[in-house]
Amino acid sequence: MLERAIDILYVITDLELGGVPLHLHRLVGAMHHRGLTAAVVSLAPPGRVGKMLETDGVAVFSCEGRNGLDFRIIPRLTRIIEGIRPALIHSMLFHANLAARWAAARAGFPPNRVFCEIQTVEVERRWHLWVDRVTYDGCRFTIGNSPSVIEHLAAYATIPRDRLRLVRGGIDPAPIRAAKPIPRAVLGVPNESAMVLWVGRLDPIKGLSTLIDSFRVVSDETNAHLCLAGGGPIRDQLEMQVRELQLADRVHFLGPRSDIGALLMAADVFVFPSRTEGLPNALLEAMAAARPIVTTDVSGCRDLIVHEKTGLLVPFGDTHALAGAVRRLLDDRGLALRLGVQAASVVESNWHIHRTYESYSDLYHEARIDG
Repeated sequence: MLERAIDILYVITDLELGGVPLHLHRLVGAMHHRGLTAAVVSLAPPGRVGKMLETDGVAVFSCEGRNGLDFRIIPRLTRIIEGIRPALIHSMLFHANLAARWAAARAGFPPNRVFCEIQTVEVERRWHLWVDRVTYDGCRFTIGNSPSVIEHLAAYATIPRDRLRLVRGGIDPAPIRAAKPIPRAVLGVPNESAMVLWVGRLDPIKGLSTLIDSFRVVSDETNAHLCLAGGGPIRDQLEMQVRELQLADRVHFLGPRSDIGALLMAADVFVFPSRTEGLPNALLEAMAAARPIVTTDVSGCRDLIVHEKTGLLVPFGDTHALAGAVRRLLDDRGLALRLGVQAASVVESNWHIHRTYESYSDLYHEARIDG
Protein backbone atom coordinates (compact mmCIF):
# COMPACT_ATOMS: atom_id res chain seq x y z
CA MET A 1 0.00 0.00 0.00
CA LEU A 2 2.94 2.32 0.76
CA GLU A 3 6.43 2.17 -0.65
CA ARG A 4 8.08 3.20 2.62
CA ALA A 5 7.89 1.44 5.96
CA ILE A 6 5.59 3.06 8.50
CA ASP A 7 6.71 3.25 12.11
CA ILE A 8 3.38 4.45 13.55
CA LEU A 9 -0.14 4.18 12.19
CA TYR A 10 -2.33 6.72 13.97
CA VAL A 11 -6.07 5.99 14.08
CA ILE A 12 -8.53 8.73 15.02
CA THR A 13 -12.31 9.11 14.97
CA ASP A 14 -12.25 12.11 12.63
CA LEU A 15 -9.93 14.80 11.31
CA GLU A 16 -12.19 17.81 11.59
CA LEU A 17 -10.73 20.97 13.08
CA GLY A 18 -10.61 20.41 16.84
CA GLY A 19 -8.40 19.82 19.84
CA VAL A 20 -7.49 16.14 19.43
CA PRO A 21 -7.04 16.18 15.61
CA LEU A 22 -4.79 19.24 15.93
CA HIS A 23 -2.89 17.49 18.72
CA LEU A 24 -2.40 14.54 16.36
CA HIS A 25 -1.20 16.85 13.58
CA ARG A 26 1.46 18.32 15.86
CA LEU A 27 2.43 14.90 17.21
CA VAL A 28 3.01 13.49 13.71
CA GLY A 29 5.33 16.41 12.97
CA ALA A 30 7.22 15.97 16.23
CA MET A 31 7.75 12.26 15.60
CA HIS A 32 8.91 13.01 12.04
CA HIS A 33 11.64 15.23 13.52
CA ARG A 34 12.65 12.25 15.66
CA GLY A 35 13.02 10.06 12.58
CA LEU A 36 9.72 8.16 12.86
CA THR A 37 7.48 7.86 9.79
CA ALA A 38 3.72 7.97 10.26
CA ALA A 39 0.46 7.41 8.41
CA VAL A 40 -3.00 8.41 9.66
CA VAL A 41 -6.40 6.73 9.41
CA SER A 42 -9.64 8.59 10.06
CA LEU A 43 -12.76 6.53 10.73
CA ALA A 44 -14.81 9.33 9.16
CA PRO A 45 -14.14 11.05 5.81
CA PRO A 46 -11.05 13.27 6.02
CA GLY A 47 -11.62 16.79 7.30
CA ARG A 48 -9.56 19.97 7.38
CA VAL A 49 -6.84 18.47 9.55
CA GLY A 50 -6.58 15.58 7.08
CA LYS A 51 -5.81 18.11 4.35
CA MET A 52 -3.18 19.70 6.59
CA LEU A 53 -1.51 16.32 7.10
CA GLU A 54 -1.52 15.56 3.38
CA THR A 55 0.04 18.96 2.69
CA ASP A 56 2.81 17.93 5.09
CA GLY A 57 3.39 14.77 3.02
CA VAL A 58 1.67 12.37 5.45
CA ALA A 59 -0.38 9.51 3.98
CA VAL A 60 -4.00 9.82 5.13
CA PHE A 61 -6.57 7.03 4.80
CA SER A 62 -10.28 6.97 5.59
CA CYS A 63 -12.68 4.22 6.58
CA GLU A 64 -15.53 6.46 5.30
CA GLY A 65 -17.62 5.81 8.40
CA ARG A 66 -20.96 7.57 8.51
CA ASN A 67 -21.46 7.50 12.28
CA GLY A 68 -20.43 5.68 15.44
CA LEU A 69 -22.63 2.68 14.57
CA ASP A 70 -21.20 2.13 11.08
CA PHE A 71 -19.50 -1.21 11.68
CA ARG A 72 -18.20 -1.35 8.11
CA ILE A 73 -15.22 0.59 9.40
CA ILE A 74 -13.85 -2.54 11.09
CA PRO A 75 -13.12 -4.58 7.92
CA ARG A 76 -11.95 -1.41 6.17
CA LEU A 77 -9.51 -0.60 8.96
CA THR A 78 -8.41 -4.24 9.05
CA ARG A 79 -7.47 -4.07 5.36
CA ILE A 80 -5.53 -0.85 5.91
CA ILE A 81 -3.55 -2.41 8.77
CA GLU A 82 -2.85 -5.53 6.71
CA GLY A 83 -1.68 -3.41 3.78
CA ILE A 84 0.59 -1.10 5.78
CA ARG A 85 1.86 -3.48 8.49
CA PRO A 86 3.14 -0.63 10.68
CA ALA A 87 5.55 -1.18 13.53
CA LEU A 88 3.05 0.36 15.99
CA ILE A 89 -0.58 1.49 16.11
CA HIS A 90 -1.65 4.48 18.21
CA SER A 91 -5.37 5.32 18.34
CA MET A 92 -7.10 8.35 19.87
CA LEU A 93 -10.70 8.86 21.06
CA PHE A 94 -13.24 6.23 22.10
CA HIS A 95 -14.54 4.99 18.73
CA ALA A 96 -11.06 4.91 17.20
CA ASN A 97 -9.72 3.00 20.21
CA LEU A 98 -12.43 0.36 19.93
CA ALA A 99 -12.02 0.05 16.17
CA ALA A 100 -8.22 -0.21 16.46
CA ARG A 101 -8.44 -3.02 19.03
CA TRP A 102 -10.88 -5.05 16.95
CA ALA A 103 -9.23 -4.43 13.59
CA ALA A 104 -5.73 -5.15 14.92
CA ALA A 105 -6.95 -8.49 16.28
CA ARG A 106 -8.61 -9.34 12.95
CA ALA A 107 -5.40 -8.44 11.13
CA GLY A 108 -3.28 -10.59 13.43
CA PHE A 109 -1.46 -7.50 14.70
CA PRO A 110 0.15 -7.98 18.15
CA PRO A 111 -1.78 -6.16 20.91
CA ASN A 112 1.48 -5.32 22.70
CA ARG A 113 2.22 -2.92 19.84
CA VAL A 114 -1.11 -1.08 20.07
CA PHE A 115 -1.64 2.07 22.17
CA CYS A 116 -5.09 3.57 22.83
CA GLU A 117 -5.43 7.12 24.13
CA ILE A 118 -8.27 8.81 26.04
CA GLN A 119 -8.28 12.56 26.67
CA THR A 120 -11.57 13.02 28.52
CA VAL A 121 -13.04 12.23 31.91
CA GLU A 122 -16.27 10.61 30.74
CA VAL A 123 -19.25 11.54 32.90
CA GLU A 124 -22.11 11.49 30.38
CA ARG A 125 -21.68 8.25 28.41
CA ARG A 126 -20.86 5.81 31.18
CA TRP A 127 -21.21 2.88 28.80
CA HIS A 128 -17.93 4.02 27.24
CA LEU A 129 -16.23 3.07 30.49
CA TRP A 130 -17.82 -0.39 30.44
CA VAL A 131 -16.59 -0.96 26.88
CA ASP A 132 -13.09 0.16 27.85
CA ARG A 133 -13.23 -2.25 30.79
CA VAL A 134 -13.97 -5.30 28.64
CA THR A 135 -11.65 -4.44 25.73
CA TYR A 136 -8.57 -2.88 27.35
CA ASP A 137 -6.51 -6.05 26.87
CA GLY A 138 -6.60 -5.41 23.11
CA CYS A 139 -3.80 -2.89 23.57
CA ARG A 140 -0.51 -2.55 25.42
CA PHE A 141 -1.51 0.57 27.37
CA THR A 142 -4.44 2.92 27.64
CA ILE A 143 -2.86 6.37 27.67
CA GLY A 144 -4.34 9.27 29.61
CA ASN A 145 -3.20 12.88 29.19
CA SER A 146 -3.74 13.99 32.80
CA PRO A 147 -3.74 12.48 36.28
CA SER A 148 -7.52 12.96 36.40
CA VAL A 149 -8.03 10.84 33.28
CA ILE A 150 -5.84 8.06 34.68
CA GLU A 151 -7.62 8.08 38.04
CA HIS A 152 -11.04 8.04 36.37
CA LEU A 153 -10.12 5.07 34.15
CA ALA A 154 -8.74 3.16 37.12
CA ALA A 155 -11.75 3.88 39.33
CA TYR A 156 -14.66 3.64 36.88
CA ALA A 157 -13.41 1.57 33.95
CA THR A 158 -11.44 -0.59 36.45
CA ILE A 159 -8.52 -0.86 34.04
CA PRO A 160 -5.55 -2.24 36.01
CA ARG A 161 -3.04 0.47 36.80
CA ASP A 162 -0.22 -1.46 35.17
CA ARG A 163 -2.16 -1.18 31.91
CA LEU A 164 -2.52 2.61 32.21
CA ARG A 165 0.14 5.12 31.26
CA LEU A 166 0.19 8.85 31.91
CA VAL A 167 1.52 11.01 29.10
CA ARG A 168 1.04 14.57 30.29
CA GLY A 169 -0.45 16.83 27.68
CA GLY A 170 1.20 20.15 27.01
CA ILE A 171 1.54 23.18 24.79
CA ASP A 172 4.29 25.34 23.34
CA PRO A 173 3.86 28.59 25.27
CA ALA A 174 6.12 30.65 22.99
CA PRO A 175 3.54 31.55 20.29
CA ILE A 176 1.04 32.59 22.97
CA ARG A 177 3.53 34.83 24.73
CA ALA A 178 4.65 36.37 21.43
CA ALA A 179 1.11 37.34 20.41
CA LYS A 180 0.16 41.00 20.38
CA PRO A 181 -3.13 41.95 22.07
CA ILE A 182 -6.00 42.40 19.66
CA PRO A 183 -7.52 45.90 19.79
CA ARG A 184 -10.61 45.61 21.95
CA ALA A 185 -12.63 47.90 19.70
CA VAL A 186 -12.48 45.17 17.04
CA LEU A 187 -14.38 42.94 19.45
CA GLY A 188 -16.92 45.57 20.43
CA VAL A 189 -15.32 46.10 23.84
CA PRO A 190 -14.67 49.74 24.84
CA ASN A 191 -11.05 50.48 25.75
CA GLU A 192 -12.05 51.66 29.22
CA SER A 193 -13.91 48.42 29.98
CA ALA A 194 -12.53 45.22 31.48
CA MET A 195 -12.55 42.14 29.25
CA VAL A 196 -13.47 38.68 30.55
CA LEU A 197 -12.70 35.88 28.08
CA TRP A 198 -13.79 32.29 27.58
CA VAL A 199 -12.45 30.02 24.79
CA GLY A 200 -13.68 26.61 23.68
CA ARG A 201 -16.60 24.75 22.15
CA LEU A 202 -20.12 25.95 22.86
CA ASP A 203 -21.27 22.74 24.49
CA PRO A 204 -23.49 22.02 27.53
CA ILE A 205 -20.61 20.46 29.45
CA LYS A 206 -18.70 23.75 29.40
CA GLY A 207 -20.93 25.46 31.99
CA LEU A 208 -21.70 28.44 29.78
CA SER A 209 -25.25 28.97 31.00
CA THR A 210 -23.88 29.37 34.53
CA LEU A 211 -21.20 31.72 33.20
CA ILE A 212 -23.77 33.98 31.56
CA ASP A 213 -25.96 33.98 34.68
CA SER A 214 -22.95 34.92 36.79
CA PHE A 215 -21.92 37.63 34.37
CA ARG A 216 -25.26 39.34 34.90
CA VAL A 217 -24.11 39.93 38.48
CA VAL A 218 -20.64 41.03 37.36
CA SER A 219 -22.06 43.44 34.77
CA ASP A 220 -24.33 45.06 37.36
CA GLU A 221 -21.31 45.97 39.46
CA THR A 222 -18.57 46.64 36.89
CA ASN A 223 -18.07 47.91 33.35
CA ALA A 224 -16.78 44.49 32.21
CA HIS A 225 -17.60 42.82 28.91
CA LEU A 226 -17.66 39.04 28.31
CA CYS A 227 -16.22 37.56 25.10
CA LEU A 228 -16.99 33.95 24.10
CA ALA A 229 -14.62 32.59 21.45
CA GLY A 230 -15.69 29.39 19.73
CA GLY A 231 -18.54 27.69 17.93
CA GLY A 232 -20.82 24.85 18.86
CA PRO A 233 -24.34 23.43 19.03
CA ILE A 234 -25.77 25.62 21.79
CA ARG A 235 -24.92 29.06 20.41
CA ASP A 236 -28.56 29.89 19.62
CA GLN A 237 -29.61 28.83 23.12
CA LEU A 238 -26.92 30.97 24.73
CA GLU A 239 -27.73 33.99 22.57
CA MET A 240 -31.36 33.70 23.67
CA GLN A 241 -30.27 33.59 27.31
CA VAL A 242 -28.16 36.71 26.78
CA ARG A 243 -31.11 38.57 25.23
CA GLU A 244 -33.44 37.50 28.05
CA LEU A 245 -30.97 38.85 30.62
CA GLN A 246 -30.59 42.07 28.59
CA LEU A 247 -26.85 41.54 28.21
CA ALA A 248 -26.61 41.78 24.43
CA ASP A 249 -24.44 44.91 24.62
CA ARG A 250 -22.04 43.31 27.13
CA VAL A 251 -21.66 39.71 25.88
CA HIS A 252 -19.92 39.15 22.54
CA PHE A 253 -20.04 35.89 20.57
CA LEU A 254 -16.80 35.88 18.57
CA GLY A 255 -17.28 32.55 16.78
CA PRO A 256 -14.37 30.18 15.98
CA ARG A 257 -11.06 32.04 16.04
CA SER A 258 -7.52 31.40 14.87
CA ASP A 259 -6.06 34.28 16.94
CA ILE A 260 -6.49 32.87 20.44
CA GLY A 261 -3.11 34.22 21.57
CA ALA A 262 -4.11 37.77 20.61
CA LEU A 263 -7.44 37.39 22.42
CA LEU A 264 -5.76 36.09 25.55
CA MET A 265 -3.23 38.89 25.64
CA ALA A 266 -6.09 41.41 25.45
CA ALA A 267 -8.11 39.84 28.29
CA ASP A 268 -8.16 40.94 31.93
CA VAL A 269 -9.56 37.66 33.26
CA PHE A 270 -9.94 34.20 31.75
CA VAL A 271 -12.91 32.14 32.97
CA PHE A 272 -13.49 28.44 32.35
CA PRO A 273 -16.49 26.97 34.24
CA SER A 274 -16.63 23.41 32.82
CA ARG A 275 -18.43 20.46 34.36
CA THR A 276 -15.51 18.15 33.55
CA GLU A 277 -12.38 18.13 31.37
CA GLY A 278 -9.54 15.82 30.45
CA LEU A 279 -6.76 18.36 30.11
CA PRO A 280 -8.12 21.60 28.62
CA ASN A 281 -5.80 23.23 26.10
CA ALA A 282 -7.70 26.49 26.48
CA LEU A 283 -6.74 26.61 30.15
CA LEU A 284 -3.11 25.80 29.38
CA GLU A 285 -3.01 28.59 26.80
CA ALA A 286 -4.50 31.06 29.27
CA MET A 287 -1.87 30.05 31.81
CA ALA A 288 0.89 30.50 29.21
CA ALA A 289 -0.45 34.01 28.53
CA ALA A 290 -0.15 34.75 32.27
CA ARG A 291 -3.85 35.55 32.52
CA PRO A 292 -5.56 35.46 35.93
CA ILE A 293 -7.92 32.47 35.81
CA VAL A 294 -11.20 31.43 37.38
CA THR A 295 -12.16 27.82 36.73
CA THR A 296 -14.15 25.02 38.32
CA ASP A 297 -12.83 22.57 40.89
CA VAL A 298 -13.37 19.56 38.62
CA SER A 299 -11.34 16.86 36.89
CA GLY A 300 -8.81 18.23 34.42
CA CYS A 301 -9.06 21.82 35.62
CA ARG A 302 -7.77 21.01 39.10
CA ASP A 303 -4.80 19.21 37.51
CA LEU A 304 -3.67 22.62 36.26
CA ILE A 305 -4.93 25.21 38.73
CA VAL A 306 -4.05 25.30 42.42
CA HIS A 307 -6.44 27.56 44.30
CA GLU A 308 -4.92 30.89 45.34
CA LYS A 309 -1.58 29.94 43.72
CA THR A 310 -2.15 29.70 39.97
CA GLY A 311 -5.79 30.75 39.82
CA LEU A 312 -9.10 30.59 41.63
CA LEU A 313 -11.25 27.44 41.83
CA VAL A 314 -15.01 27.52 42.36
CA PRO A 315 -17.64 24.75 42.57
CA PHE A 316 -19.26 23.79 39.28
CA GLY A 317 -22.65 25.42 38.78
CA ASP A 318 -22.26 27.94 41.61
CA THR A 319 -23.28 31.22 40.00
CA HIS A 320 -22.51 33.39 43.00
CA ALA A 321 -19.08 31.85 43.62
CA LEU A 322 -18.16 32.28 39.96
CA ALA A 323 -19.29 35.90 39.89
CA GLY A 324 -17.48 36.61 43.16
CA ALA A 325 -14.19 35.14 41.92
CA VAL A 326 -14.32 37.14 38.67
CA ARG A 327 -15.09 40.32 40.62
CA ARG A 328 -12.20 39.61 42.97
CA LEU A 329 -9.69 39.39 40.12
CA LEU A 330 -11.08 42.49 38.43
CA ASP A 331 -10.85 44.46 41.68
CA ASP A 332 -7.50 43.16 42.96
CA ARG A 333 -5.01 43.65 40.14
CA GLY A 334 -2.08 42.72 42.38
CA LEU A 335 -3.62 39.30 43.04
CA ALA A 336 -4.48 38.93 39.36
CA LEU A 337 -0.90 39.67 38.32
CA ARG A 338 0.60 37.28 40.88
CA LEU A 339 -1.68 34.37 39.91
CA GLY A 340 -1.01 34.93 36.21
CA VAL A 341 2.77 34.99 36.58
CA GLN A 342 2.77 31.84 38.69
CA ALA A 343 0.48 30.05 36.20
CA ALA A 344 2.84 30.89 33.33
CA SER A 345 5.78 29.50 35.29
CA VAL A 346 3.95 26.22 35.94
CA VAL A 347 3.21 25.72 32.23
CA GLU A 348 6.88 26.18 31.39
CA SER A 349 8.07 23.73 34.04
CA ASN A 350 5.34 21.06 34.06
CA TRP A 351 3.23 21.26 30.91
CA HIS A 352 5.60 22.09 28.06
CA ILE A 353 4.89 20.16 24.87
CA HIS A 354 8.52 19.02 24.59
CA ARG A 355 8.00 16.83 27.67
CA THR A 356 4.86 15.38 26.10
CA TYR A 357 6.66 14.40 22.90
CA GLU A 358 9.55 12.87 24.82
CA SER A 359 7.08 10.71 26.76
CA TYR A 360 5.45 9.47 23.54
CA SER A 361 8.85 8.77 22.03
CA ASP A 362 9.88 6.76 25.08
CA LEU A 363 6.67 4.69 24.87
CA TYR A 364 7.19 3.93 21.20
CA HIS A 365 10.82 2.98 21.80
CA GLU A 366 9.86 0.68 24.66
CA ALA A 367 7.30 -1.16 22.53
CA ARG A 368 9.64 -1.58 19.58
CA ILE A 369 12.45 -2.87 21.79
CA ASP A 370 10.13 -5.42 23.42
CA GLY A 371 8.86 -6.47 19.99
